[in-house]
Amino acid sequence: MIELYHAHISTCSQKVRLCLAEKELHWVGHALDFSKAEQLAPDYLKLNPNGVVPTLVHDGKPVIDSSVICEYLDEVAPGSGTHLMPSDPLGKAKVRAWLRYIEEVPTAAIRIPSFNRLFLKQWQSLDDTMRTAYVGATPLRKDHYRQFGTAGFSNDKVTASMERLRQTMERIEAATVRPPWLAGDDLSLADICVLPTVVRMSDLGLEDVWVDLKHAQGWYARMQARPSFAKAFYPEAHVSVASPVSTERRAGGASK
Repeated sequence: MIELYHAHISTCSQKVRLCLAEKELHWVGHALDFSKAEQLAPDYLKLNPNGVVPTLVHDGKPVIDSSVICEYLDEVAPGSGTHLMPSDPLGKAKVRAWLRYIEEVPTAAIRIPSFNRLFLKQWQSLDDTMRTAYVGATPLRKDHYRQFGTAGFSNDKVTASMERLRQTMERIEAATVRPPWLAGDDLSLADICVLPTVVRMSDLGLEDVWVDLKHAQGWYARMQARPSFAKAFYPEAHVSVASPVSTERRAGGASK
């Protein structure tokens, strides 16, 4: 039995939902509500001491970290759906190099505009005691919240994050000049794990980041055309700058 503790708008959760869809695996979902800090609840912290989503529970045993979960799923269900890791060592190394880059660069960079555009007003509505308590209860990224402050991330940090996002799209552009996918002729975890960042940029109105990158645009169109896209990016999975927290307020309970 596969269970996934996730959040609809979490980019890391979206990676795993894409993987599950590509592998054509059945799963039971438990959507956590960020606005209620359900990811910091004691019962959840027993599954994931980092207090973040997603967490996969397979036959009662938790697996954490989105990229690790995706590799795990490809290993435990190699015959289901699409193979998402190459079989040869060099091919695996190429995909894993992409995964390390994705974790360090775009996954971290997209948090800056996401927090500024989507969560700042809600964060400002809390009093100092509530904000301090929330940061204190957060196992990871305390410094992230402290830098966020009550005015949002600085212009310098926004500029730096946009530079990293642009670099990511340029790498996608270079990688897809000939092959259809980032690591070669076959779809891989590299494509799956970077896609949520690109979708988030689109949701935030940042398509101008790749407006001149034709091969990257073609790659994105191919990803959107796959059946897995609609399964991972259902309406509640998208964010709206005009209505920043509405999707998370509808979270909770089970979902697939």
